[in-house]
Amino acid sequence: MASPALTHFLPRFGAAAAMVSLLGLSGCQLNSLSNDSLVPTSGVEPLKGLAQNVSVRRNSQGVPLIESSSFHDALFTLGYVHAGDRISQMVRMRLLAQGRLAELDGADALDTDRLMRSINLKKNADELYKSASPRLKKFFEVYARGVNAYLFRYRDKLPTDLAQAGYRTQYWKPEDSALIFSLLNFSTSVNLQEELNTLVLAQTMATNKLAWLTPTYPNEQLPTAEAEKLNGLNLASQLQGLSGVTHALERVAELNLPGVTASSDWAIGPQRSRNGKSLLANDIHQPIGIPSAWNYVQIRAPKYQAAGASIAGLPTLFAGFNGKVAWGMSMAMGDNQDVFLEKLKRQGNSLYYLADGKWLPATVRNETFFVKGQRPIREAIYETRHGPLLNSAVGTTTALNSSLGLALQTPDFKGDKTLDAFFDLSRAQNSENASDASREIRAIALNLLYADASHIGWQVTGQYPNRREGLGLYPSPGWDGRYDWDGYADAMLHPYDQDPAQGWLGTANQRTAAYGYGMQLSNSWLSPERSERLAQLAGSGKQDTRSMIAMQYDQTTLFAAKLKAMLNAPGMPPPLKQAIAALPAADQTKAREALDRLMAFDGKLSPTSSDAALYELFLQESGKQIFLDKLGPESSDSWKAFIATNSLSYSAVSDHLLGREDSPFWDDTRTPQKEDKPAILARSLAATITAGDSLMGSDHRAWQWGKLHHYLWRNTNGQTVRGPIAAGGDHTTLNVAAYTLGSNNFTTTVIPAMRMIVDFGQSEPMMAQNSTGQSSNPASPHYADGIDSWLKGQYMSFPMQPKNVDRVYGKTHLTLVPEK
Repeated sequence: MASPALTHFLPRFGAAAAMVSLLGLSGCQLNSLSNDSLVPTSGVEPLKGLAQNVSVRRNSQGVPLIESSSFHDALFTLGYVHAGDRISQMVRMRLLAQGRLAELDGADALDTDRLMRSINLKKNADELYKSASPRLKKFFEVYARGVNAYLFRYRDKLPTDLAQAGYRTQYWKPEDSALIFSLLNFSTSVNLQEELNTLVLAQTMATNKLAWLTPTYPNEQLPTAEAEKLNGLNLASQLQGLSGVTHALERVAELNLPGVTASSDWAIGPQRSRNGKSLLANDIHQPIGIPSAWNYVQIRAPKYQAAGASIAGLPTLFAGFNGKVAWGMSMAMGDNQDVFLEKLKRQGNSLYYLADGKWLPATVRNETFFVKGQRPIREAIYETRHGPLLNSAVGTTTALNSSLGLALQTPDFKGDKTLDAFFDLSRAQNSENASDASREIRAIALNLLYADASHIGWQVTGQYPNRREGLGLYPSPGWDGRYDWDGYADAMLHPYDQDPAQGWLGTANQRTAAYGYGMQLSNSWLSPERSERLAQLAGSGKQDTRSMIAMQYDQTTLFAAKLKAMLNAPGMPPPLKQAIAALPAADQTKAREALDRLMAFDGKLSPTSSDAALYELFLQESGKQIFLDKLGPESSDSWKAFIATNSLSYSAVSDHLLGREDSPFWDDTRTPQKEDKPAILARSLAATITAGDSLMGSDHRAWQWGKLHHYLWRNTNGQTVRGPIAAGGDHTTLNVAAYTLGSNNFTTTVIPAMRMIVDFGQSEPMMAQNSTGQSSNPASPHYADGIDSWLKGQYMSFPMQPKNVDRVYGKTHLTLVPEK
């Protein structure tokens, strides 16, 4: 179903994107690809494993409707359909999670494999699967048989990227689906990257300055006690292999993990709804690339009806609607893993680590790596009481010779019922059922929102350690038991809310648990502007489908108003004016123009706005003026770690712009005099115009944000599939179009990979869109055909009433029949 006309608020050039994919080929290669790898959309296919006939219909964008007379046959068919649409993605995600990508991609993937073997997602996946109910295990087994039915039928006709690689695809196991879930969970652990980045920064920066680079949230104290944990350590000489670990982790992130990188979800209660019924909206953010990790499916079976967003490889709907209840999710920013520094010593062939004054032998786990085109490699991975040593991921010699190691501790999932809980959530018949199911989700940290026609609710899911001391924001000394975990926070302490008086609930990765709250949910939050804009829009007037769409496409940033308030605050204008007057004459003119235009900027980041371009250039240049003298050059590991951390959580650039007048970073160490905040701001204003002239020319009114900021669909080979297309917004807008602040590159990095809206007041409540396409196979017509709808604000309908099914899915269908 197309949305209502949206031209009054959509950016002129649209808002489109995609994500760096685990697979794919460029558009220019499509003509050379065979369609043999594609499952037909009509006719009859006999399959072993089915009990009765099943119908599969497709809508105009290839989304399947599975109609079955039994739930087991529907699950079998879901496995078959997922494999037909996304087998390359499934195979690559499984190999990544297993630490076996080098078998497909060769030696270039070996460091990634070493890291993933060290992290050992298989251990968590095995615990999850063992803890699942017999019912759930049966579901996974039936689903796996469906995947294998495709692999058997199309064994000689697999997509070109798999066939040309010469990789012999193994059959799917039920446990593989739990492994994909563990990969999804791992992808939400942004604090792991932050902790490693902190160690990179600590090799350049004194520990008493580190906290200024990692602020927790606006107007909150800096984490100085966390930084003090690193006092007295000579990380540059004692810690070997850190750069290898961080680079391997970067490569993992580039492989487009399935997950919830940031995201937004909100629910509107009946009292704020124009039609008196609840509404729920969700958009899940992910790195730009193709295909999106998400695809949609709808199932109609006698005791199960649901539609929603799925990840191929898992028979689970993570956001969706079942006719009675809707649910969606965003990242809770939960910090439920910690890096521990371990003191190491080598004795003969053994490795020991220090624990509370005693040297204990590290556990050894031997792993064999099969590398395409090479002989197998056998290596040892070491573990301490806290977990695996990540710096053994860059070779055993490094781990043995280093006097410090990096151990990663993650939660234990024994007895965890998360996999069951997601299934129970998808069949909840009211908000109370949804609440009960959401409280059982422990193996992933989410802001889970749910609604029925009359009620709305929010539940933080996950499992969070009780730390004896410290916040877990920086790595902790593993030899000191003061920083160890002491069990997990009681699930009853997890934040939640139901039917609040304000009439709405919403999350956009903001701080959801105040400092000093009864449990340590996190100390890594994203900037608050998206959540503040959400509150501004959701809390005003009555809401309906049209206003929900407008919110999902909103490109207004509230940070611009905060920036203007700082520039106009008591005590700032006179010294800033004086600092501008002290600049060279040409720079004075530039600085005054930039200041005047910033003060007139309305905060609307449309792609055609010249003031939006100037505003974003100012953010970029001010970051360099404040920090580059101490953390540069731009090619250094310390600068790269700094800008990466600024993208992962609340930015030190934003924090300094709005406050921190006493920060040591205001002084430029390259000059003999001591600078202050007004002096650096004056330089930043002048540098803004200089940068704009270089990038867009001297006609400042002809500048456009979309000339700098664009969407570009690329596959893993770096080939362009679509774009560039001018983009509006940034990391602080509800219509997220983040870029890497401080990188000299405004290309969009993170976008809403999917969007969904459920309006219980409509005859057919659910509508949704995908940012790329249903299929990961470049030979498919549905490889990238969702992009235009995403650009234009058009949504697909997911009908629950039988009378509306033909209108959306047509009458053409593929019939799967039991093979005799």
